[in-house]
Amino acid sequence: MTVAPLTSFFFFVVVISGFLKDSRMWRLGRTATQTNVPQKFHSAATAKSIFILNAFICDPVNIHKQRLLLWFSHLPREEKQFGGYFSPETMHVEPLILKRNPEDGKGLSTSPYKGNASVSHALTVEQLFDGSQSDGQGRGPNVLLYGAVGTGKSTVVRKLVLDWCAGSVLSQFKLVLPFSCEDLSNLSKSTSLRDLVGRKYVHLRKTAFVNGDGNQAREVLFIFNGMEKMNLDFRIGSTDLCSDPNEALPPAAIVVNLLRKYLLPEASILITTRLSAVDYIPKKYVSRYVQICGFNDPDRQRAYFTSRLLLQSGEKPNKEAESLIEMLYLNLQKESQLATACFLPSYCWLTCAILHLLHFTDVHAPIRTLTGIYTSFLGLNFEGEVLATGDASSQEPQTSLMLYVVRTVGKLAFDGVTSKRTSFSKKDLEQWIGGQTKTDEELQQLAVFRTDVLDFFLVPCVERNKNLTELDDKRYVFAVPAMQDYLAALYVVLGENKSAMEKVTNQLSVIIGQAGEDVTALLSILSKFLPLRIFAIFNLVKLFPKLFERVSSLSRGRIANTMAAEMFRSEDSFNEDVLDQVEQSLLGVQGPQLQQEDDTGPFELYPIFKGGLLHYGNRRLLDQLGCSIKSSTVAQITHTLKKQLIKGSRLVLPPTELMDLLVLLYELQNPQLMAEVLQPIKAIKLSTVRMTPLKCFVLSSVLDCTPSTFLLNELDLSSCHITPELLPMLWPAFHHTRSLNLQFNSLGPESCALLRDLLLGPSCTIKSLQLCDNSLLDSGASLLLDALPGNKSLQKLSLMHTGLGDCTALKMAERLSQHTGLQELNVAYNNIGDDAALTLADACREHPTVHTVHLYLNQLTDAGKRSLHIRGVPQKKGGRRVKTLASVTEGSDISEDWHPILNVIGKNSLLWERERVREQLRVFLKDLEWGRQQHHSFWKKLHFHRVESVVRKTLRMLETSSTTGTTPASK
Repeated sequence: MTVAPLTSFFFFVVVISGFLKDSRMWRLGRTATQTNVPQKFHSAATAKSIFILNAFICDPVNIHKQRLLLWFSHLPREEKQFGGYFSPETMHVEPLILKRNPEDGKGLSTSPYKGNASVSHALTVEQLFDGSQSDGQGRGPNVLLYGAVGTGKSTVVRKLVLDWCAGSVLSQFKLVLPFSCEDLSNLSKSTSLRDLVGRKYVHLRKTAFVNGDGNQAREVLFIFNGMEKMNLDFRIGSTDLCSDPNEALPPAAIVVNLLRKYLLPEASILITTRLSAVDYIPKKYVSRYVQICGFNDPDRQRAYFTSRLLLQSGEKPNKEAESLIEMLYLNLQKESQLATACFLPSYCWLTCAILHLLHFTDVHAPIRTLTGIYTSFLGLNFEGEVLATGDASSQEPQTSLMLYVVRTVGKLAFDGVTSKRTSFSKKDLEQWIGGQTKTDEELQQLAVFRTDVLDFFLVPCVERNKNLTELDDKRYVFAVPAMQDYLAALYVVLGENKSAMEKVTNQLSVIIGQAGEDVTALLSILSKFLPLRIFAIFNLVKLFPKLFERVSSLSRGRIANTMAAEMFRSEDSFNEDVLDQVEQSLLGVQGPQLQQEDDTGPFELYPIFKGGLLHYGNRRLLDQLGCSIKSSTVAQITHTLKKQLIKGSRLVLPPTELMDLLVLLYELQNPQLMAEVLQPIKAIKLSTVRMTPLKCFVLSSVLDCTPSTFLLNELDLSSCHITPELLPMLWPAFHHTRSLNLQFNSLGPESCALLRDLLLGPSCTIKSLQLCDNSLLDSGASLLLDALPGNKSLQKLSLMHTGLGDCTALKMAERLSQHTGLQELNVAYNNIGDDAALTLADACREHPTVHTVHLYLNQLTDAGKRSLHIRGVPQKKGGRRVKTLASVTEGSDISEDWHPILNVIGKNSLLWERERVREQLRVFLKDLEWGRQQHHSFWKKLHFHRVESVVRKTLRMLETSSTTGTTPASK
């Protein structure tokens, strides 16, 4: 059939409907309106419908479209990290495609990025093959689409094929035949064009479109993607002329004759290639040059991010995703370095992948790491790539492009990390990437690399150049800062950072090792004639390779030692953790920024990437890129690293540095190593670290690798911005601690259901649970108290400033008798009145183990406070005393617990409702003044004055902060 795809589809629906209608009539009988229609008409219509349906299904072009739709809709494994909700149709954003004049010559090889790129010559894919390209002789146009690495050439081809299958573009072509030039270059046997098409697309073996008869080839479009991977030779002496589709030729010769228009001259051709290969095709064989320029403005970039992130859940738009996109767009509009990087759609993909990892990690998604994302990113762009020079006669082994990147750009990155530099001059680029005098082959490789790949990694520094004149030295930076850390780490782990001794030892080892084989063969003959003592001299030859192995082992140990030293540097103690640094590099820094030199960076990702590269999954992907990390190297580095990490884990690390250590362990993905490093750690204090889904997942994953008997004395997650949605991700971590501190977070009543289940678990080990300053309310506390009868481990429960009222206090008094292990109860700063407080105090006094109850800053009267003091005193001699902390005074004396009460108020007063705290402090002053008047002892009055001065100091701090509006970090 030759019906257009969409028309065919609707026609197919009509035919099917008619067929089903006839079948339904046959089953159910005719209605009154059908009795006048002859039966033979229905039979004829049914037979015709079946005939048309069979013809549609058996048409080779329709089969071809179905196969292409399946093949090109398949997403690579790297897309699975987005949850599998995306399709090329929904996430595609058309990059900028500009028409170029073939007479531009060498100007084509320059970087396409311009800050004010003109779009006056912009084209759509539909316009690539418009009628204006016809030469008047019936020959189809040859369109050359070129662009830098990562600009989206393969993505555009993929979308074009899918749209053609759907009938939305290029409807003038009845047949589209896409070919990969990499696949064609690997074919060793000669074949004809018809056999080549039939081999790739079996269902088209008998099609008449490529047999050369008539003008049917006018309706055919050939697509050759990645032309730089083929050695095309247009010289007549090298490639024979051929016009017969049935004549066997090498694949490269078939492509050359198609472009020459000797073979199927009516066919149209689309070729994609990189900048360095534009001149491989003579200009006379190119009808139109078009350049793909990526996303040249923030709006295109935002459209891409919206399609990727906004529907990440596969359901309705996510509010968190909307806020992320808004912050990202604001950063792009600032003409930030990120906007320059995201000119390449590849870096937009990397940005989305990292943000998806940081914000949308969940327990059901496959394990992903930062190192894995960067490795996958390089795999998407460079897998199977070699540094070709276009010389077909060269017999030299081809160099892996990624390995060449490591040895040049990676070396530059490593120099920047060691010297703490993030920007580089042209002189630096010449030194590390140009190098010393090279052979002609090496210079040719370098020219191709500079044209195609260098701009992919290094871009002009935007922030630094804003105020520079043309005479100032232009600086270059890595497109995304973390890429410098990654390439530097890869440079080191691959062993490219060799000392002079290692290089000499390696070369001598190879030479002497080869000589040793010859010497061994000779000695086996001479051993029958020479004394045995002479052989001792020759055996020295065999020792040198062993010496090289020893030197290599020391080198790998040095890698591990420097990795650990980078992790525990004291100057990094005040930096934010690496995950926050990565996020800020993408979303920008909101609010006032710290003034720092533009040319420096913390490079805290550098040791973490070195650890992540040891993981087997990353090593397997790197091996496909031509960068092999041997298992023996990994074993030696890991052995030394384990010792250093265990030693460093005994240190008391700041919260952000401790989070970085957990990230490193997570990136290693080595459960045994994780367990051994965590064994000496007795407390994990992450207070004030902003916990995200990824950080929660990292913490739980690392702790989940330890034995079930491993218990922390304390897990401090206070002031970590934990929400109810994050609690399920932390569930495994909660089972490895005795003391759980969740105060100053954003937990609500619904969070208490999970905490109740945690306390009711048969293996619950939590002795102390601190939930202060979370809005739990009575409904949440009621759920939590349901766990008291079934829990056997809890000894301390803190519910200070959680919005509790009298009903919770009464229920607590009722449930206390059902729990025999509780020792301390803190319900201070709530809305508990006198009666409920007295009932709770009585229940605590009757309880066998409770020794302290905190009730200060509640709705208590003076009479209530005095009654609470009396209830806490033993009723009989030798009876048990329960500390009831209700005020800084107890009757006319100062409470012995005044200091902890004022200490808690002082730390948290600026975070609480200030007017209420001031009111309570004034009540304390009034009580202290009255108590001081009741005593005549100088020392007693002095003690009262001391406590009063602490209360007045706290009051002044509150008043000062009210006028300045400052709020310190919570404790």
